Amino acid sequence: MSAAESAGESGQDERAEFLRDALAGLSGPGKSLPGKYLWDETGSDLFDRICAHPDYYPTKREMALLPQVASEVAAIVGPRVSVVEFGSGASRKIRTLLDALEAPAAFLGLDISGAYLEAALRRLAPDYPDVAMTPVVADYSKPVCLPPGAAEPPILGFFPGTSIGNFTPEQAGGFLARARETLGPSHFLVGADPTRDPGRLRRAYGEADGLMAALHLNLLDRMNRELGSDFDRDAFRHEARLADDPFRVEAHLVAIRPAAYQLGGRTIRFAAGESIRTDTSHKYAPEAFRALATAQGWEPIRLWIDDDSGFSLHLFRAG
Repeated sequence: MSAAESAGESGQDERAEFLRDALAGLSGPGKSLPGKYLWDETGSDLFDRICAHPDYYPTKREMALLPQVASEVAAIVGPRVSVVEFGSGASRKIRTLLDALEAPAAFLGLDISGAYLEAALRRLAPDYPDVAMTPVVADYSKPVCLPPGAAEPPILGFFPGTSIGNFTPEQAGGFLARARETLGPSHFLVGADPTRDPGRLRRAYGEADGLMAALHLNLLDRMNRELGSDFDRDAFRHEARLADDPFRVEAHLVAIRPAAYQLGGRTIRFAAGESIRTDTSHKYAPEAFRALATAQGWEPIRLWIDDDSGFSLHLFRAG
């Protein structure tokens, strides 16, 4: 099979999985879509713009904290480390880490949006000519195998931002277990956010000058484009909701009026006010997150906390 044929077959498999997930999530009550489908090239670009917005505090606070701790991380992990970033996206935060590390050997950026990832690594590579750059197009909500020989020990995993919060606690435990399998003996630097201030959360997840709404509405455009559906994005509004047990922020697309749409040969009906949950951000207190990681075989090494928001960076180790 040629490379082009293989890529075409992979694309067909991905669309088939997307359709199965969309039909499963939208066919019954309590409609939802997996948040991973937000991250096509358009969605990744929109989120990059959200991260630069002053109301979106997680990125701002993390980027204030990361430079303060990067040299300590470098001293702990040592020289010639291979860095594996989960959810690499625009690969901007990694610069702070690569600049602090002593002669890093390799960087593997792992992301579900292949075109966006490869463009990001092309921008990154000229500034780090001695670092082997490898894009890994993969869905980290599933088991991930790194390319053979691309990440030699010592290895540092990096999962920045609040992406761990997109998993339920049970799913987060599964991710941490899979990451230990992916990385092998390694260190793992992970960000987590405990914020519970309703005003701050609604500004960050519900406003941002309409960029957050555009990110979630783009999911309807993506289904129309890739799955042949006929959703009307103007018939939905974006809404951020706070929920408890466990504490989280949920993103919803709320139907403005009754409507019916076609998807994969089925009719998807909406009542006025019915919503699609498109993403979730769980908020983890530091002690709760450390306990979650410890249960999956990660040994806590260091914890750093931002004074303004409580955003935390955890460094773990697995043998």
